Amino acid sequence: MNTSEVLSARGVDLLYGETLAVRNAEISLGRGEVVAITGQSGSGKSSLLYCLAGVLPVSRGEVRFAGRALGDLDDEGLSALRREQFGFVFQYGELLPELTVEENAALPLRLAGQRKAQALAVAGEVLDRLGLAKLRERRPSQVSGGQCQRVAVARALVHKPAVVFADEPTGSLDSGNAAAVLEEFLSLARSQGTAVVLVTHDSQVAARADIRYTMCDGELKEEVCEAS
Repeated sequence: MNTSEVLSARGVDLLYGETLAVRNAEISLGRGEVVAITGQSGSGKSSLLYCLAGVLPVSRGEVRFAGRALGDLDDEGLSALRREQFGFVFQYGELLPELTVEENAALPLRLAGQRKAQALAVAGEVLDRLGLAKLRERRPSQVSGGQCQRVAVARALVHKPAVVFADEPTGSLDSGNAAAVLEEFLSLARSQGTAVVLVTHDSQVAARADIRYTMCDGELKEEVCEAS
């Protein structure tokens, strides 16, 4: 068992009707650790990610965060957990077009009740670390795809969550932008002790993780690898 375990899955199955999308998944994630889950489309990797994040309820087994089973939480408790302790990065960023870059990055802090000026100041510091200082007042339509994805990274990490769930976070970017965004993302996450669950079909992206899992037909197999 990982002695610094933050998130774990034990014997997790997920059924869609009669289809077993996730089969007996076992995973353990420690503070500041990066875990990658690779596999072809339809292999069940995104389904497992959403089980780990408490978005999908498991059919059998359990997911635990900080020692507590997610199945013991009601909808309000799960929403609070995702808002306060988890962060999310998706393939296309999913930024709100009516908000500025800075306002998008500050959104988790605002949802947590932080005053606007303070939230924007904290978000600005994270954006600075990602090389976006001069773009704070622009809207998503006024920046590039790579820059939008950096904003999504800032939003996911601004509240210093315990875990970030990243579903193909560089899948929409060209190879140069993908490598740069991934490096900045993982460096920032590790520096603040945030664990990362990274779903990807790209073996080069997965190679940046501390532990790599491969998923096929809902079954998860672990391969320990060195982070470069």
